[in-house]
Amino acid sequence: MSQPTVYLRDISPRPRFMTSWERYKHHEAHWLVEMVAEMLGVFLYVYAGLGATAAFVVGTLTGQGGIGSLYTIGFAYAIGIVLAVTLCAATSGGHFSPGVTVTFVIMRGFPIRKAARYIFSQILAGYLACLIVYVQWKDLLLATEEVLVAKGLYDTTMFTSSGPAGVFALFVAPGTNLHRVLLNEFMTDFIIGLAIWGCLDPTNHMIPPAAAPWLIGLTYGVAIWGYSPTAIAANTARDLGGRLMALTIWGLKAAGGPYAAISALTNIPATIFAALVYELFLGSATRTITPGHMQFLGAHKKYVEDNALAPEGYLEALGRNSSSSNFYMNEKNAVDSEVLEVPSGRV
Repeated sequence: MSQPTVYLRDISPRPRFMTSWERYKHHEAHWLVEMVAEMLGVFLYVYAGLGATAAFVVGTLTGQGGIGSLYTIGFAYAIGIVLAVTLCAATSGGHFSPGVTVTFVIMRGFPIRKAARYIFSQILAGYLACLIVYVQWKDLLLATEEVLVAKGLYDTTMFTSSGPAGVFALFVAPGTNLHRVLLNEFMTDFIIGLAIWGCLDPTNHMIPPAAAPWLIGLTYGVAIWGYSPTAIAANTARDLGGRLMALTIWGLKAAGGPYAAISALTNIPATIFAALVYELFLGSATRTITPGHMQFLGAHKKYVEDNALAPEGYLEALGRNSSSSNFYMNEKNAVDSEVLEVPSGRV
């Protein structure tokens, strides 16, 4: 017996203006809602990481130990990604990175015009997050700059990963081997891309939908803890948004030189390659969708149907004669009642 469909409005009546707004946002303004969700997702992830980075840099340069570390930075970014995915992904799909969006265009037929809107929103969100954090930390950052000037270290430290400008824009030390930096960036972005694509695979029984934000977030944390000393960006929106913000505040000294191209662009081909490797060797269209993903996708499909939105990706394959909830329950019952053959007998 299928479970009844219960909407939030059935148990928590909405004010009339909210009802009118929801009708509008699901039709004429849906493109804007998706852009805002992408912006908020990137903003949350960047905002969380920048605060920890600022604390570490300011604390180190002013001699105030204990207010930050590489560990806190990695964990802050990880939690920021968890917040971004759990709060915003249901609305926009949770790209939060131009690399992911471009990969969706190539691998999943994501609309190019929509991708352009997403990428613009992501980079703008990175810029705004950096600008707001700069204003919040401005007094301490200016005090740190004065410390560098007093110690004669401004020219050698300010525009490095250890300087105040390095909180927002990414840099490498002069003389660093950029070939090794490129390899470091590509490999870490490739691992992150594998984690993302694995979480997107609805046939992966090891990664239920609720675990995906944590797995992706902790993978970012691992990248920061293990490989950020060499220099990683991992996201064009974070890098380019931060670079543009640093250029706004400090001018061309924050341009970053040849490394700027590596940090801004490498994650895109690395993510595409990760998705290709996953699809070729790890994924399979002949595996069944997990019950958890069936429920997740069924609920989203119901939302798409009720609001006359265009289905994308896996949702199109869920188009059955029955409703989404009935479809899920039938599939779940089939899974629950399935008899599994094993060499020693039947279970």
